[in-house]
Amino acid sequence: MRPHERTHLRRRTATRAFLGFAIGAGLAAGSLAGATTGAAADGRGAKPAATTTGVGIPASHNNLGLTTAEARKVQTWLAAHWQYTGSIDGRLGTSSWAAMQRYLRADWNYTGPVNGDLGTATLKSLHKMLQTNWGLTDPFDGVVGPRFQAAFKRFANGI
Repeated sequence: MRPHERTHLRRRTATRAFLGFAIGAGLAAGSLAGATTGAAADGRGAKPAATTTGVGIPASHNNLGLTTAEARKVQTWLAAHWQYTGSIDGRLGTSSWAAMQRYLRADWNYTGPVNGDLGTATLKSLHKMLQTNWGLTDPFDGVVGPRFQAAFKRFANGI
């Protein structure tokens, strides 16, 4: 191997190692930060990252893959039927999720507290509702993946 080929090979190896580290760090950060918000959810127009985090998702603002417009539809429905009194801003936060928990408690066997937290009990009841009415076929595993998000979008656009 010629000297310039060895240098090129070392650079490629270093680049691959750096990219591997950067991708790993990005995935780790995305599983935390991306789980709480998506870029499209806050109205900037970019696609939201797939939320693959399971239980204990912070509800400070989590649209679970919905766009701002879709989240507004959900908030409008929650305001009309489930005592949501927050602003219709397209950001599903604690108040939105508490109203959703009231709905899930009434119709989908949610037994947890009405506190706006996206814990296991909330996700499980939401999952059951999406399975029954909105085409979600996956068994519950605590993961909010692309099929869960697609079913949640069908719900938002169908209410």
